[in-house]
Amino acid sequence: MNPLYDALFAPLARRQGPLMTLADDGVVTAQAFHAMIAGYAGALRALGVQPGDRVAVQVAKSPQALAVYAATVTVGAVFLPLNTAYTPAEIAYFIADATPALFLCDPARAETLRPVAGQSRLETLGPQGEGSFQGQPPSTPEPLVVTPRRPDDLAAILYTSGTTGRSKGAMLSHGNLLSNAQALAALWQFTDRDVLLHALPIFHTHGLFVASNVSLLTAGQMIFLPGFDLDQVLRLLPQATVMMGVPTFYTRLLSDARFDRTAAAHMRLFISGSAPLLAETHRAFEARTGQRILERYGMTETNMNTSNPYDGERRAGTVGLPLPGVDLRIMGAAGDVAPGEVGMIEVRGPNVFQGYWQMPEKTAEELRPDGWFITGDLGMIEDGYVSIVGRAKDLVISGGYNIYPKEVELLLDAVPGVVESAVIGLPHPDLGEAVFAVIVGDVKAEAALAAIAGDLARFKQPKAAVVVADLPRNTMGKVQKNLLRESYKGWFAG
Repeated sequence: MNPLYDALFAPLARRQGPLMTLADDGVVTAQAFHAMIAGYAGALRALGVQPGDRVAVQVAKSPQALAVYAATVTVGAVFLPLNTAYTPAEIAYFIADATPALFLCDPARAETLRPVAGQSRLETLGPQGEGSFQGQPPSTPEPLVVTPRRPDDLAAILYTSGTTGRSKGAMLSHGNLLSNAQALAALWQFTDRDVLLHALPIFHTHGLFVASNVSLLTAGQMIFLPGFDLDQVLRLLPQATVMMGVPTFYTRLLSDARFDRTAAAHMRLFISGSAPLLAETHRAFEARTGQRILERYGMTETNMNTSNPYDGERRAGTVGLPLPGVDLRIMGAAGDVAPGEVGMIEVRGPNVFQGYWQMPEKTAEELRPDGWFITGDLGMIEDGYVSIVGRAKDLVISGGYNIYPKEVELLLDAVPGVVESAVIGLPHPDLGEAVFAVIVGDVKAEAALAAIAGDLARFKQPKAAVVVADLPRNTMGKVQKNLLRESYKGWFAG
């Protein structure tokens, strides 16, 4: 038994027809993709990769890159995808921490990355499958050898973004990933008739484990794009039935008049995640297309935790209800808080990770002995629907009062001329921290603050604001408030 191989990849060997349509309209069949997996599994074994070894990968998105993930699972090794934007200095940390047996990188970066590869064997894999890492098909007539794995054996390590200290490697098992894919496939009603428009990166939970795993599990097809290109997406959208994206995908679609009710008519589902979807975007999308985006909530350590329903009310501004099999609670200092009150979100279920790689103390801090994971997200529950207020680290404590940035941001975002906002706390000589707003839009900072003054207690009101061209974001579209705090940390110092 190898849970992920058996459920996701083994059926491809017997499956007729296409699996992926590519940006150039090329097609990869299911059987061709399985042959690719078999070839890379042979290459991994030939390079001495053993069960439990880590295989670190920093390569462009391609069918070959996805096949390396599958091959790593097949031989019982642990897949370690790395953001393609990481610098050599960042890569050096991950390599030193995870000590992979093999490090795959783009051929164009090999010489730059060779000095940081350490004891790991460096091989290359390009976006067209070129490079030193080439598949070795198994000798005929011998079938592909699949290494047995248990559900609690590791399948992947994903590193957190590390915005508040050392980046942590979340250890995810076969059971974690498969149970989550099964829950999502059932909840979102995926079938073998679905065609998923896949424009997400595959170094992240969203594109790798949610999008790819769910589609593979249900024998669907994918339109497998290297990234989000608006013209490309609009051209290929008529061939799809489902799209998964980050909020930026949807705002870009809405910015183009070609995206209208007709363009979206054949789609059965649009899903958003990885960053908060503005309620304004949710409403604009429904007005334009007649469809309501389905928002869900997950994180590196847990895969997906909640989702708005497929059938039923999809509430703008919420991330829906806990997934089947996932327990979720809102905790305060004295225990569970009352409905509608803010507290720390904790989750428990088969989706929750095994702990942080080589960080037992950090694991003990965030993963309780009874299986509850302390997410670091602040939220509340009303009528069963979960709303995310913000990260605990983003909580502003000003003059002894707690201020939740999301409350202030929602009001600012509703001001005419404001496109979006980010509210942070900055050091203040009297208050400890003061509320500060960073605004994107065609508006004066003073006018925006005046517009919301009547709706907020004085201690919650931003003491100052700036208007900027855009907010700093990571590759998944999340606003990087740590960078904003660093940029403006001296604002109140004088």
